[in-house]
Amino acid sequence: QVQLVESGGGLVQAGGSLRLSCAASGLTFSDSVMGWFRQAPGNQREFVGVISRSGYNTYYADSVKGRFTISRDNAKNTVYLQMNSLKPEDTAVYYCAVQVVRGTWPGQEADFGSWGLGTQVTVSS
Repeated sequence: QVQLVESGGGLVQAGGSLRLSCAASGLTFSDSVMGWFRQAPGNQREFVGVISRSGYNTYYADSVKGRFTISRDNAKNTVYLQMNSLKPEDTAVYYCAVQVVRGTWPGQEADFGSWGLGTQVTVSS
């Protein structure tokens, strides 16, 4: 059974940074494309970014491009989301997920599954 556990969220002032982690188990992590998504109150969940199996390729939503960086450590079965220059509009619950529909890039939300419970990120102005 695939399990994804996000951590690292918290309260930060605008302009600050946070690094989120997502620890994975129950899957062949190095063979899995991993994605990050977020959901703000009253909004639908939205795509943040995705990283390829090797970590060589990444793709980001325009809203976070240049500020957020996804990386992974296949030896630790962990994917990271480094968030810099945070804005109040980045406030959301952040989720990681594994791409279950293979062969798509970057894919859509429907291509991802095994969602974690998420970690709250709050950016104060």
